[in-house]
Amino acid sequence: MNTHDIEAFLAVVETGSIMAAATRLNLTQPGVTRRVQNLEEHLGVALFERPGKPLRPTLAGREAYEHGRRVVQAIDDLRSGAAPGGAVRGEMRLGVTPDLSEPLLAAPVDSLRAAFPELMLRLTMSWSAPLLEQLQRNQIDAAALSLPDGAEPPDGLAAEAIDRQAVLVVAAHGADLPEGVAEGVALRDLARHPWILSQDSCGYRVTLRRRFEAENLPFTVGIEAPTADLRLSLAARGLGLALVTPGRLDRSPWRDRLRIVAVSDFAPVIRSWLLHRPATGRLHRPLAALRTALRDAVAG
Repeated sequence: MNTHDIEAFLAVVETGSIMAAATRLNLTQPGVTRRVQNLEEHLGVALFERPGKPLRPTLAGREAYEHGRRVVQAIDDLRSGAAPGGAVRGEMRLGVTPDLSEPLLAAPVDSLRAAFPELMLRLTMSWSAPLLEQLQRNQIDAAALSLPDGAEPPDGLAAEAIDRQAVLVVAAHGADLPEGVAEGVALRDLARHPWILSQDSCGYRVTLRRRFEAENLPFTVGIEAPTADLRLSLAARGLGLALVTPGRLDRSPWRDRLRIVAVSDFAPVIRSWLLHRPATGRLHRPLAALRTALRDAVAG
């Protein structure tokens, strides 16, 4: 069995197409197709459902992916173990949620590249639920993500706590909100206002929606926007309420145009984690360095 055939198959599963896999591997599309066909002939099974876009693995293909990923990781471990000076080689696939991507991740990535120059980092961005699923399916090696306070990472994963922050409600200075309540407004006072939030799988949005549902209050998403800066800019223009951590608010160019809304019965907290599988092989040192760098970035 040719390991190049396995690598081509893994790339097609992870990218969803022959074209994207060819770009990743610096091969032609016919070359990738030929390698996948070679693996199918060797195993005697169809690895992808055909026709279909994106290409989806069959049941046998999903099982082959799990085994193939372990084979490639073992080969990378062998290469790193035999490398002069113990150089770590191969790739590390890191998933990160948008709220942690910038600027928290910039310095840790710089330090990783400096410490492990022969290690190729493959970064993907998604929300916590999809990243947890990818991690459990061995589609990524580690994930830096946020979970609502009280929500614990799944069993079977190594979990390193990185940070814990409050989540603030913000609005434009001229927003039509109740005034003169020393202890803050109640959640029900905000029910008539639209919210500016990220996608439905975002932990902030899930926490907020559940609280509104528990109180039997209407919950209206006025605008769905992908980045914190965009959400804050829209809130600053008076288009709705937004959620943000104190650190992100302090760094925002819209800070002076926003007010923090004190909510007496809603004070969510978000926790940041670095998660990975317990057995990391050659990635043990890079993951330890990443954990330290993430904590330093938070402290700084």
